[in-house]
Amino acid sequence: MQNQISVQEPRTKYPEAATSPTTTLVSGCNSEGGANQGVRMGGSSADPPFETTYKNLLDKSVQQKMNLSVVDQECCELPLIDLKQLGLGEVERQACKKLIAQASREWGFFQVINHGVSPDVMETMRAEQMKLFQKPFEEKKAYKDLNFPAGSYRWGTPSPTSLNQLSWSEAFHVHLTDILGSAGLTTLRSSMEQFAFTVSEVAQELANILAEEMGRETDLFKETCLPSSCYLRLNRYPPCPTYSHMMGLMPHTDTSFLTVLHQDNVGGLQLLKDGKWIAVKPNPRALIINIGDLFQAWSNNLYKSVEHRVLANPVKERFSTAYFFCPPHDTVIQSAAVEEPGVYRSFSFGEYKKQIELDVRSTGQKVGLQRFLLPAH
Repeated sequence: MQNQISVQEPRTKYPEAATSPTTTLVSGCNSEGGANQGVRMGGSSADPPFETTYKNLLDKSVQQKMNLSVVDQECCELPLIDLKQLGLGEVERQACKKLIAQASREWGFFQVINHGVSPDVMETMRAEQMKLFQKPFEEKKAYKDLNFPAGSYRWGTPSPTSLNQLSWSEAFHVHLTDILGSAGLTTLRSSMEQFAFTVSEVAQELANILAEEMGRETDLFKETCLPSSCYLRLNRYPPCPTYSHMMGLMPHTDTSFLTVLHQDNVGGLQLLKDGKWIAVKPNPRALIINIGDLFQAWSNNLYKSVEHRVLANPVKERFSTAYFFCPPHDTVIQSAAVEEPGVYRSFSFGEYKKQIELDVRSTGQKVGLQRFLLPAH
């Protein structure tokens, strides 16, 4: 039959039990072939000084015999949606839109193929990202030859007081205004700009579909979520010798409306569903989409911003690139309550980010939307 809707339902399985502690966290969710083995330039000179900086907390964790490894880690493929269906007949388009909304309600995560971002753009972005992170740590920290604003490069966790606040990762978190119009200046900046613009079109289309499916057609995303207000984050998760005591990235929700993620073939991403941590099997053809806090609030809890994390890996480095679909700071988020009472009070994006910063400084973690619940909730 022609013009069938192509969607792959989530498949869940349990990977084989690990035979040694060094494989516990990474078995069962790696794509076959293409896994990065970890390029180490000049020994460990490219890596941040995790072990020396966190020595006291790591020593304490060993004494307490803390272990985060999980032998029976559940592994799945996220709902897989073929976006080419949006360009076919009206029946196919409406069915595809409903699948997008259903995944956003039930999972808060889904993946898309035939998304319009060419493999060349994604491969060039990944190659430039890997070259960037191979630079010596001191050079990345000092922004030598990178021309990124101070504060763009981040690693680990600032001022942690306990092991559960640590992240074994490094990143360049870049506001797109800092790279717009940079085409031709450097291959890295050109790649970032091209990747961001193509992915932003995917985010715009999906956001509009989600609004339509909740009965609220709007120009909000078209008018506010422009490249000038969005962010690109280049992530690297180095091999972690103390992986059984450490996360690559601690559990969190994203602050954005939507996040569009391109990851490599090394597993590690997990999301929380029905009280269980689910390991996401990499798909080299797909982009991963997840709902952020702003969309959960704007949709009055219809779409879910779900906690997710990244496990540390003892032998392989992992790379990912995230596009955060965000409005300007003065944009007011108001729950789109049509028939039911609103769950959250109105707040600006800037107010929300400021509250997160205050909570992280005072408690060591993000509190998020709970701070903005109306009294009845």
